[in-house]
Amino acid sequence: MLIKDEIIERIRTGEITVLFRRWSRPGAKAGGTQLTQGGVIGIDSVAVVDEAAITDEDAAAAGYPSRENMIEHLNYREDPIYRIGVRWVGEDPRVALRESSDLSDAELAEVITKLEKMDRTSKRGAWTKSYLEVIESMPATYSGLLANYLGVAQADFKLSVRKLKALGLTESLEVGYCLSPRGKKVLESRRQKHEQ
Repeated sequence: MLIKDEIIERIRTGEITVLFRRWSRPGAKAGGTQLTQGGVIGIDSVAVVDEAAITDEDAAAAGYPSRENMIEHLNYREDPIYRIGVRWVGEDPRVALRESSDLSDAELAEVITKLEKMDRTSKRGAWTKSYLEVIESMPATYSGLLANYLGVAQADFKLSVRKLKALGLTESLEVGYCLSPRGKKVLESRRQKHEQ
């Protein structure tokens, strides 16, 4: 579920407590969370609602000036309307993770083990070290160019980088990526291990 920055901020402040979406099937699960570009959003409820049952109070809780205005914004397709109860959970945990470069030997070994497992289970073979090295050597470079350099589809490249980001090793920039302090530490350790 895509959520705009301004909406995330209004969820953070508690101004918005529900979202409405037209989906052919549920795009979120009650009881779950969604990691967004601005932090973690909790999903409290997900239910189909009839358009006629939507009230002005619902629209206000979703950040719209009126029910009519919200319905107008939902007229982009004919799928069922879902009412999603949302709340602010907290900051993106990856932000603190990527700044933590003071890793113990055990923590470092754990991250490297996860990367090696990604390499072993990948159909294309080992990729994590080369991706980290490319991002290190070409920071703030358009993802399409990085993907082309590595000989992979841009969508596949971005999906792989998200896995590295989940470990706190990379940061997304306005254009492209860079290694986080944690990512630099892990890459340095992998290089030393390879040289031994």
